[in-house]
Amino acid sequence: MAHDAVVHLIDDDDAVRQSLAFMLSASGYAVRVYESAQLFLDAVPTLQPGCIVTDVRMPGMDGLELQQRLKTLEVTMPVIVITGHGDVPLAVQAMKAGAVDFIEKPFSDEALLSAISVAVGRQAADSARAAEIAAIRARMDALSAREMEVLEGLVQGHPNKTIAYDLQISARTVEVHRANVMTKMGASTLSDLLRMVFITRSPGTA
Repeated sequence: MAHDAVVHLIDDDDAVRQSLAFMLSASGYAVRVYESAQLFLDAVPTLQPGCIVTDVRMPGMDGLELQQRLKTLEVTMPVIVITGHGDVPLAVQAMKAGAVDFIEKPFSDEALLSAISVAVGRQAADSARAAEIAAIRARMDALSAREMEVLEGLVQGHPNKTIAYDLQISARTVEVHRANVMTKMGASTLSDLLRMVFITRSPGTA
């Protein structure tokens, strides 16, 4: 089964790198391999979407340092860390720094494939959510200043009469602006409209 996502595999051990690349390719993934974190960072401008699988302990830049650099470069692909038994504390640090999973050696092919599947699914969901938020914000930007004021009143849970009083306009005018807001936002119900606004204001939304 072919997958759209590319697995970016970083490991300084040639044998491990080749073995994992073969297994992932046989499982339908496109794979790009890197023998060091720095070589991967050099390729960042040309990266294809997918996920990153990296050893946590490597000469030069280790997996934790790599994660910090990825944050600086605003690379948001999910990271899966491969760790030896004695490196579990490092893997925990990696998770705290944003890695989505860590896999302890020796691990089965199924364990890695499962972790990659979850990471790729999460990435797809995050991308879809980001696209939805961008579309909602674009529609909000098309609202007039008065329409935004009416929308804010609705978000606060105020009825039309209260919004009219606060804005010193008639309730009928509020109804007109409210209808325009619904149309411009593509909302069929008030709950649909509020859901859109709350999505753009949820924690972690830039």
